[in-house]
Amino acid sequence: MKIGVVGAGYVGLVTATGLASRGHDVVCVDVQSERVASINAAQAPLFEPGLDAMLGESVRQSRLSASTDYASLHDCTVVFICVGTPSRPDGSMEEGQLHRALSRLADVFRNKPDRFFLVMKSTVLPGTTRRLMDDFQKRCGKKGGTDFGICVNPEFLREGRAVHDFQHPDRIILGCSDTDSSAFMQELYAGFDCPFFCTTPETAEMIKYASNAFLATKISFINEIGNLCKSQRIDVYDVASGMGLDSRISPHFLNAGAGFGGSCFPKDVRALMVHAQKSGCDLKLLDAVMAVNERQPLRLLDLVVQPLGGQRVAVLGLAFKPGTDDVRESPAIALVKALEDAGAQVTAYDPKAVANFKSFAPNVRYASSAREAIAGSDSVFIVTDWDEFKDPMLYAGKRVYDGRRVIRPSSEYEYHGLCW
Repeated sequence: MKIGVVGAGYVGLVTATGLASRGHDVVCVDVQSERVASINAAQAPLFEPGLDAMLGESVRQSRLSASTDYASLHDCTVVFICVGTPSRPDGSMEEGQLHRALSRLADVFRNKPDRFFLVMKSTVLPGTTRRLMDDFQKRCGKKGGTDFGICVNPEFLREGRAVHDFQHPDRIILGCSDTDSSAFMQELYAGFDCPFFCTTPETAEMIKYASNAFLATKISFINEIGNLCKSQRIDVYDVASGMGLDSRISPHFLNAGAGFGGSCFPKDVRALMVHAQKSGCDLKLLDAVMAVNERQPLRLLDLVVQPLGGQRVAVLGLAFKPGTDDVRESPAIALVKALEDAGAQVTAYDPKAVANFKSFAPNVRYASSAREAIAGSDSVFIVTDWDEFKDPMLYAGKRVYDGRRVIRPSSEYEYHGLCW
């Protein structure tokens, strides 16, 4: 089957390479020519474990190509929409990329004789897909349900595990406009060993937001408990282990620390809150979730035992989580700014994310290794739990403020854990 993917960012590229690896012919369209050139050269334009190998194999087998030209999608039976839906300053969802993509698609598909399917994989608020597809229908002169089918197919990819998650999903959500679209999508995903949940587009849209909001809530909850445990000299990880034995709770997302970041949780929770307010609902719980998260990385400064002014400080970890070079909404951003404001001399290091972080902190010194960053420091702040930070010998003689429980207390260094 010939498949189109609009948007070669994180979700789009993993989707495109994943479908190509399963034998489909995939063309990926993106407005960034540098990204397109990188894909056609079989080099992933972003870091994700396993992606380079899967991309390289797909390109070598001529199963995957990239283009800036929407006309290359004309012969596709199905097109996945994977463009960004970033936050506006007020937290609401920005639809500009969606409008531009669908406008270009309408121009291309206006004269398409065969039935086709449009799949919304971008994260959009309930009601968005139907509304946008109504506009698409008017622009291209096609009739929804007859000339083309619509499906909302949200992604649940974890950065750092996205290739695995695409190939081995927990579930596939299909919010389709008609039974033919649902049958088509189930056939497209035949061979995936997981439950299929078929529903309406609006319900599928809400499942994505509700899932991310719940996981964010779970993180902020355990961080709140961790902050209390710290005051009681209780290890929150022992508490979480005991909680996680309850099958109703599970141990997942009970790792207390410096808070969540990334391209999904903060953006999606804010967008859902604004959407709820416009609908006359006040999501007080999610308001608290965000307040806890915004404060959490700065609680590392509450552990500081000496004035920061003039101190040489190493910050280890700039990506919002290990296994990615993504620094969007990373806890390290707020922490580094606070350290600079306090007069500290900051040296930072991350094995993958330095280049992406520099625009947030241009005056920081960046080291080429953890050992180099630590060597000239008085204090070390651990913000991301990369494996290479787990060697306790790195920290001999240093004052360590650990935001992810990467190491344990030792007589070799002065240790301060965030929630334990």
